[in-house]
Amino acid sequence: MTVTSSRTPEAVSIVRRDIRFEVDGHDVRTWHPDGLHVAHFFNALSLFFPEGERFFIESVRQFRDRVRSPQLRADVEAFIGQEATHGREHRRYNVALAESGLPAQELETGLRDELAKLRKLITPEDALAITIALEHFTAIMAHELLGDDRILAGTDPALAAIWRWHAIEETEHKAVAFDVYRETVGESGAAYRRRVRTMLATTLTFWMQVFRYHFHLVRADGAAMDLRGWWKLVRFLWINPGGMPRLIRAWLAYFRRDFHPWQRDDYGYVERWKATYAGAASARPA
Repeated sequence: MTVTSSRTPEAVSIVRRDIRFEVDGHDVRTWHPDGLHVAHFFNALSLFFPEGERFFIESVRQFRDRVRSPQLRADVEAFIGQEATHGREHRRYNVALAESGLPAQELETGLRDELAKLRKLITPEDALAITIALEHFTAIMAHELLGDDRILAGTDPALAAIWRWHAIEETEHKAVAFDVYRETVGESGAAYRRRVRTMLATTLTFWMQVFRYHFHLVRADGAAMDLRGWWKLVRFLWINPGGMPRLIRAWLAYFRRDFHPWQRDDYGYVERWKATYAGAASARPA
């Protein structure tokens, strides 16, 4: 199904699930067959999630009482529940990184301090604009991960399960913060300019931080001078499977005045996941 209207389809249902993953005993360095540099790209992303998800929750919660739509209010509660679970599971993932000797705790602490400073400098509207920008990133990255089996082919099933689950729920709730922004801040004029301006600044900051954290992890493993490893990462990101060029095209859609996350309908991924895991003990509703 193709969505042409700028709204969330009625068929979309956001469910808070209490899902727990076991990462103990799994090698967080070698879990990806394309090598350490690719594994640490994913690991670097994980470092952002506990504090990042908390920032998202706080940003949306500040506008919860101004939401008029009963359905959107319910979606906000489900969004908060899903993001809280994401933060919990990625915190456990990051503990495994730290226990393997990687500087995960140091990097997480640095991010926490940076976000604390940011909160003092910006308005609630700015925080919500940052949230919808980053939610767009997580949604388009989730789309690539779920739509291209090559990305996680041959990986440790335990780690792959975490990334697929996270991608599914990011897809499921991808429009919630955006709909809150549109209903409470606006969708044209100054609200549109804030959305666009914030996306540009957030894009630069986000990717600089991701690759800075990634380099810290690679260097901690003594692979900073491994040119073959860096080439494998470049090939993975840009050539095969090469998700980055597709991310750029999806990122550009955000700048349309009539943009809405569900103009790209990938809810089929959610339905497929539900059909596969709904009866699993590890995928029970909260």
